[in-house]
Amino acid sequence: MNKFLKDSGVKYPIIQAPMGWIARSQLASAVSNAGGLGIIETSSGEVDICKSEIAKMSSLTDKPFGVNLPLLFLKDDSMVKYCVDHGVKFVTTSAGDPTKYVNVLKDAGIKVYHAVPSLEGAIKASNAGVDGLVVEGTEGGGFKSPIEVGLTVLIQAIKKEIDLPLIAAGGIVDGIGMASAIAAGADGIQMGTRFVSSKESPVHSNFKDSIISSPIDGTLILNKKSKPVIRAIKTDLTNKIDEEGVMDMSALMKIKDLYFGGDMNAAPALSGQSVGLIDKVKSVDEIITTTISEYNEVCKRLSTSQF
Repeated sequence: MNKFLKDSGVKYPIIQAPMGWIARSQLASAVSNAGGLGIIETSSGEVDICKSEIAKMSSLTDKPFGVNLPLLFLKDDSMVKYCVDHGVKFVTTSAGDPTKYVNVLKDAGIKVYHAVPSLEGAIKASNAGVDGLVVEGTEGGGFKSPIEVGLTVLIQAIKKEIDLPLIAAGGIVDGIGMASAIAAGADGIQMGTRFVSSKESPVHSNFKDSIISSPIDGTLILNKKSKPVIRAIKTDLTNKIDEEGVMDMSALMKIKDLYFGGDMNAAPALSGQSVGLIDKVKSVDEIITTTISEYNEVCKRLSTSQF
């Protein structure tokens, strides 16, 4: 049996990425109800609201879901304790060393998958005792490693060294991308930008329209010589940042004005290279159903294409 499906209890090996402010109960429950694994974010730092969103999930779905814990941004262990005390069964950790909380979470019966952008990070996380890895290629949106390694290369490199379930993240929007990732050694996929542009996504229509209208080269990797390194949609703001070569964290301060107010130049619009493959707003159920159908079609075609 697929290792990730066993760990998560979901029908399909598809995780929804934990986008700050976006990955809350409205979107996460839709993903879980469609057979994937919805994830509640906590990177926004809005602790009480995030706890409330976790609590809402039980009234919106009877399917499995998870919570993301961005380790460097946790002010204390209250969110960890909340997950333990409220029956959360699956956690993804990111942005830091999982060693601090992995045993606490696993002792509570929680499966822990850690996000890694490199082979070195994967080895460290494996040694820390995590149950699986979310492997983030440079194609993905949001915060990135300054060292750009493509997803297919990274999955294969990690697979050679580590015997853990791997979730491929970065640039995947459909069954073709899913088949490619699983052929490289992944056990499942994570999609972010595809779900941001879904009907159930809470973001402003301007953001969704920007994703849909972006060409295949419609994103930029910004701030490569400093921190944070991010991938975002090309806009007047991000083109200016790219020209200047430097970006301060303050550039992200008004990101909610972008997400929910529709001002595409209020902050960088964090998105993956997959924007160039998205041409329509679809429901979460349609996204997942179509992805699985396409995946099965690719597998069927490849099974007759031996050389």
